[in-house]
Amino acid sequence: MLVNTTVKSTCYHCGQDCEETTYQFDDKEFCCVGCRGVYQVLSQSGLCNYYNYNEHPGANRARTDKRFEYLDEPKIISDLVDFTDGGITIVTFYIPYIHCSSCIWLLEQLHRLNPAIYYSRIDFLKKQVNIRFDNNKITLRQVVELLFDIGYEPLINLQDVVKKQSTEQKDNLVRKIAVAGFCFGNVMLLSFPEYLGLSGQEESFRQFFGWLNIVFALPVTFYSGTEYFTSAYHNLKNKVLNIDFPLALGIAVLFIRTVAEILTHTGPGFADTLCGLVFFLLVGKFVQRKTYYHISFERDYRSFFPVAVQVISEEGEKPLPLADLKVGQRIRIRNNEIIPADAILLKGNAMIDFSFVTGESAPVNKTLGEIIYAGGRQMGEALEMEIVKPVSQSYLTQLWNNEAFTRSQDNRMQTFNERVSKHFSIVLLIIAFGSLLFWLPFDWQRGLSAFTAVLIVACPCALALSTPFTMSAALSVFDRNFFYLKNTAVVEQLARIDTLVFDKTGTITSSNNKILTDCTTLTAAQRQLVQSVCINSGHPLSRQICAYLGVGAILPVSAYKEVPGKGIRAVVVEHLVAIGSSDFVVDGGYELSNTTKVHVVIDEVYQGYYSFNHQYREGLEDVAALSPKYKLYLLSGDQDHERNELLPYFNHSQNMLFRQSPQQKLDFIKELQSRGKKVSMLGDGLNDAGALKQSDLGIAITDNVNNFSPGSDAILDGRSLKSFPRFLKFAKDTVKVIHISFFISLTYNLIGLSFAVTGKLSPLTAAILMPLSTATIISFTSIATHVAAKKRKLL
Repeated sequence: MLVNTTVKSTCYHCGQDCEETTYQFDDKEFCCVGCRGVYQVLSQSGLCNYYNYNEHPGANRARTDKRFEYLDEPKIISDLVDFTDGGITIVTFYIPYIHCSSCIWLLEQLHRLNPAIYYSRIDFLKKQVNIRFDNNKITLRQVVELLFDIGYEPLINLQDVVKKQSTEQKDNLVRKIAVAGFCFGNVMLLSFPEYLGLSGQEESFRQFFGWLNIVFALPVTFYSGTEYFTSAYHNLKNKVLNIDFPLALGIAVLFIRTVAEILTHTGPGFADTLCGLVFFLLVGKFVQRKTYYHISFERDYRSFFPVAVQVISEEGEKPLPLADLKVGQRIRIRNNEIIPADAILLKGNAMIDFSFVTGESAPVNKTLGEIIYAGGRQMGEALEMEIVKPVSQSYLTQLWNNEAFTRSQDNRMQTFNERVSKHFSIVLLIIAFGSLLFWLPFDWQRGLSAFTAVLIVACPCALALSTPFTMSAALSVFDRNFFYLKNTAVVEQLARIDTLVFDKTGTITSSNNKILTDCTTLTAAQRQLVQSVCINSGHPLSRQICAYLGVGAILPVSAYKEVPGKGIRAVVVEHLVAIGSSDFVVDGGYELSNTTKVHVVIDEVYQGYYSFNHQYREGLEDVAALSPKYKLYLLSGDQDHERNELLPYFNHSQNMLFRQSPQQKLDFIKELQSRGKKVSMLGDGLNDAGALKQSDLGIAITDNVNNFSPGSDAILDGRSLKSFPRFLKFAKDTVKVIHISFFISLTYNLIGLSFAVTGKLSPLTAAILMPLSTATIISFTSIATHVAAKKRKLL
């Protein structure tokens, strides 16, 4: 039974405060009907152990009207499922709400909620659930509705995250590491007698062990190490000299010299060094590839749009895949839904939120017959519209088709390794051929030995490993502080930035919280009237007014009428109360100016208004303190009514540009880059996407990393903006660690070269130097990065 109380408590399901009405069931309190509904489903199925794994494990389930009719369409189903036949369907969903052990436990108990589901398996890191079900007893739509009902709604959109991840390049890296590691261990074992010396009786095993070493070196060279040869070939073909060339040359020389020495009985070869080199290089590549693949960095308009839209025809209303939408068709757009294509408004009161496209935070009122551009979100009653442009030609897709969105990443800043490797390779080849030419007139065999020895000992193994291990340690530090980087190269880009450009709405302001200012002259009795009206509305501003007025007795309300996007009229204890916009409550007599205002009229007497200002994110002062080391700019699609409030953060009025279109933002970034600036753009919406891509480092700021954010190089959780100055300093520290590790590597190379140029480098010396330099580099980078993070108070 539902009981309404006025006591503030904590929701048993999600742990949030019950600000207004509290819903009770089984002597437990819930903040909304949604959370109570989830508990009822779990309770009826005997799955309340869910709450034993973590306290308040559920996500907030404020009930929204979700519609999944489009999942009945065969074409959409075929695009979503992994496998289907006459009786079995297997599907994988991306579920952003997976965050703890309770989530894993509950989602793997779906078969208890519905026996038609055979099993469900969770990939926690990817936030995916793989479900196998009987399609004769339960449909895909019913599976999704079941997930929604228990609080785990899948993320389904045109750019399906799961499908994108499944198409990642598969180069069998783990398998290659396994092969190299197996061979490395065995070759080391077979080489120990050579290191320790063989007695006369054991001498007969020397050749046998040599042949075994060749056998183990073959798969390491021609399977595990093939990528280095391929990369070196393609780079040379394109007249590019990178670190893969000396690595491939070193591997080739090690293999050829090993085979030659063993076949000619002139030595034991370098099979141990070869296998160890390839193994550690592949491990370094694996570490370097380690990134936050459960977050999608490459986004476009498709990840913002729904899979299908409701089309109105003579046969009735039915969902249609977005790709099949044609000019002239009538569509229905309901509350909080996205307009997928440019269309004319035919019916309904349109209050369109374009903040994700233009940056303007205030909803825009549209009249009948007006064209509404794609990307807006309807904030009121359902609309009927007629498509005037296909999805592929709408304003929003034209924005995404700008060259900046497809700009090659080759134009980004070069990493330290990319800059050094070219010079390193040239110097290495000069020393190698110099040694050969020096010894050739005296002893051609010694000259050849010196040539190959230089290539072996100076092979940039430690140099190739220093960057991935340092960056991997840095990525883990950033991750712990809710700053998610696309890959390791982003750390160096962050260290070289000298100009920061910020969007306003949703970036330096919180998208969820607004500061309420009471500009009314209400008495205590009148405040009670206002609260009694607002508590019936689900509008965010109404809820905030209720929270501000506090908990009090709720009076009976009659003749209640709410006009979406306009306001509310109601009778409370014979008092006529009107709350909303100026043109709604007083026919425009008190026009909105600089801030969002909710006006109050009681018994036709104007009582003032509640003003709502954006709340700036915590840490904006710390970011502002980065000046003058960094040049700070503000680019906003919003009006300039907050110019004076923002002036202390950006120093000069000319550093703040308002009413900027997406193209103007992009052009401004280009202009800064043309002046030699290294620019980082921080934004949150589609209107920032072009600037994010054009900038040297695009950072998307969001209050939920699993929600939509534009394509970027990094995703910053809004609560970590205060740590951003420390992130910049830590990135510079990380680059210093790489530079120092390079000099350590260089020291080892110089020591090795002093042996190599003589032409008398022994396999034992090579076997000692290579792992010793590798261990030193890995240890130094890990410890130094950890120390730097502690210094910046990030650990």
